[in-house]
Amino acid sequence: MLTIAIAQINSVVGDIPGNADKIRAAAATARQAGADLLLTPELALCGYPPEDLLLREDFYRSCNAALAALARDFDNLDGIAVLVGHPEEHAGRYYNAATLIAGGQLAGTYRKIDLPNYEVFDEKRYFDAGEQPFVFELRGVRCGVNICADIWEAGPAEAAREAGAELLLVLNASPYHLEKQQYRALIARERVAATGIPLVYANLVGGQDELVFDGGSFALDKHGAIVCRLPQFNAATQCVAYRDGDLRRDEHRPLAPVLGREEELHAALVLGVRDYIGKNGFPGVLLGLSGGIDSALTLAIAVHALGREKVHAVMMPSPYTSQISLDDSRYLARQFGIRYDEIPIEPAMRSYEALLGPALGALPLPDNDTTLENIQARIRGNLLMALSNRSGALVLTTGNKSETAVGYCTLYGDMAGGFAVIKDVYKTLVYRLAHWLNHHGEVIPDRIIDRAPSAELKPNQTDQDSLPPYATLDAIIEAYMEHGKSEHEIVAAGHAAADVHRAIGLLKNAEYKRRPAPVGIRVTPRGFGKDWRYPITNRYREE
Repeated sequence: MLTIAIAQINSVVGDIPGNADKIRAAAATARQAGADLLLTPELALCGYPPEDLLLREDFYRSCNAALAALARDFDNLDGIAVLVGHPEEHAGRYYNAATLIAGGQLAGTYRKIDLPNYEVFDEKRYFDAGEQPFVFELRGVRCGVNICADIWEAGPAEAAREAGAELLLVLNASPYHLEKQQYRALIARERVAATGIPLVYANLVGGQDELVFDGGSFALDKHGAIVCRLPQFNAATQCVAYRDGDLRRDEHRPLAPVLGREEELHAALVLGVRDYIGKNGFPGVLLGLSGGIDSALTLAIAVHALGREKVHAVMMPSPYTSQISLDDSRYLARQFGIRYDEIPIEPAMRSYEALLGPALGALPLPDNDTTLENIQARIRGNLLMALSNRSGALVLTTGNKSETAVGYCTLYGDMAGGFAVIKDVYKTLVYRLAHWLNHHGEVIPDRIIDRAPSAELKPNQTDQDSLPPYATLDAIIEAYMEHGKSEHEIVAAGHAAADVHRAIGLLKNAEYKRRPAPVGIRVTPRGFGKDWRYPITNRYREE
């Protein structure tokens, strides 16, 4: 029998000593549980993705030194072998690698064959492709190794089987998006079906800038049935046994539950905030609270991620702020028990009008002038940044994906901040997530959810004065951005031509706004950031 421990660890990019300590701790836990082999995630030693750190020779030297130190330490762990993911420089080439440590020695290395260069991945920028399978024997079982994208297409897994592997071990740093876990299991089953051998899948967990890694590691027997599943969004170490030619289910250890769509999304956002703030050493967060659903949801996520003592909300009413918005903001502050301040901005508005009057000439009425609307947003951004400077707390922005797509936001105003929590959450999904939270007790008052969304920058304003209904807008943006559909195809699918033309035009015209926007958590298959790289200067038009 061979017992494999899956180490679902939360690595920090660049913290090589800290990551090595996490691998040591997981190995000690695994050995205590009777494991013969510890399987770590992809690039567990340096964190994923290291990006241009991989262009530094000293980075590879640091990783090599840490790997050698792990080998010395594991010589004292009474026989456990460890498969460590790390970057490797070898003979002047650079690899995404996994090295087997056994008996205090570096016993062999696998080099990733299929290098992804799509969505958020840039591995061909940094790595050379491996060419050979790697199979090692432990306790009489021949184990093959793959790394993440190697199993997404036919080739490397089959090569391992042809080299004699009876069991496939897969190291992964597979970032989260909605429904990704089901897709991973589907792909893994395809490889099991193609090779006829069982598979152990170890995935990274944790937040890294805009990416969230959700863990959810698992093992499949040779028939494709799940025999082990670790929790999503939490570090964990768990064992699975290979005996009599297959992986076996431990009937005394239940599979981690499969999360529903909203629960999974909430957990991803919470982990993204917690790790971005914690790993970067910010003492807490600030956000502008408007009484609307976006800032209410952002507040809830921040409190769930960090605790109420690290969250400070500021309501900055203008003459156009409704009483209901004030009341709801105060209610939310009491509900969450956070620090809350109100800073009316009308005095600053009047000062700006006086200052700008000579330069702008006769100022039109606020309800006819975007200039004065944007000044309000920028006053608020300025106030939040001043509070951030004094306290060190990071400003969270509250804009959603629908607004980000069409530029319904103000540069240096509501876009001012350091982290955009719901940047990749469509407005329709914001509503669904708010309803889900309320199923567990009222978190966001129903009247915040039910009333028409408004920026409240002029009298009687609603979002739909400027935008199509969000259900329509979100469907158009998703079709165009995530699925690559043309304007003609989207119209043919049943959307009004005027809505489609307008939404896509707004999306293209807002490209310049998105570049200086803060980094935000990616939760869809294509978010604005790493996997959306359109030119700002761009005259392409569909024929």
